[in-house]
Parts: sequence; C-alpha cells; structure tokens
Amino acid sequence: MHDKPYQPIACVNYELFEVAILRKRLLHLVWSEDNVIYDQTVTPVNLETKQGEEFLILRDAQGASHRVRLDRIRHVTEAA
Repeated sequence: MHDKPYQPIACVNYELFEVAILRKRLLHLVWSEDNVIYDQTVTPVNLETKQGEEFLILRDAQGASHRVRLDRIRHVTEAA
C-alpha cells in the first residue's frame, strides 16, 4: 500500500512513456519506492491503471520486471 494518494502526471509525460513502449526505446529513470531512490536504465514494457493509480511496467538491465507508480518517477530521459 502506498502512503500518499496518487497524483496524476502531466499528459506529455504519459505520452513519453507510450512512445518509448511502442518504439522499444530504453529510458533512464530516477524513482523512489519504500524510501529507496533508484537510478537505472530500463526497458518500458506497458502502462497500467489500477484502483485510480497509474503504473509503468518495466524491465531492468538484469531482466527483472518492476511496477513503478508514475508519480514516484522523479526524472525520465531517453537513454543514449
């Protein structure tokens, strides 16, 4: 369970995730979860909405799958 209510993200940011998924582009993300800050290059796989919250489904460099709440993402850029 998350401690703060979900805060919707800007549409332009949501579109960045959609395009990266469709074009299979790597993203460099910085996000926080359970008092840990992650800074990784990831492969975005899908977007999901559940109980009014939006999530990015991704794979990390080791191939592990993660589900990151979009309002926890602090920074995103396309990876080189």
